[in-house]
Amino acid sequence: MTGLDAAFAALSDPTRRRAIRLLVKGPRRAGELAAELDVRASALTRHLRVLRESGFVEEQRGGEDGRVRVYRLRREPLGELRGWIDEVESFWTDQLASFQRHVERGAARAGRRDRRQGRR
Repeated sequence: MTGLDAAFAALSDPTRRRAIRLLVKGPRRAGELAAELDVRASALTRHLRVLRESGFVEEQRGGEDGRVRVYRLRREPLGELRGWIDEVESFWTDQLASFQRHVERGAARAGRRDRRQGRR
């Protein structure tokens, strides 16, 4: 699985997308995320594992209590995703511009034909 495939797989779940939205605001402890997302700790653990493996989040052990884990968002996977989206968007922009030129040429030809035939 490529990094892009892993990113899309990770983002396919609404709970993981909501976790990312929370982490955009700043790092959170796992317990805070579970409470804010209203999910059980065991379910959140699975979601966070997917986000870690896809590179979206990183985990740090919190302070004096090694059991506390703090999660923060990483930018790199978002950049790769943005690059892919830009590439696809560029393709469609080019296609639509080509279609627009085709339509405009057809309209111009029709206008010339109508003028030759005495129509307005």
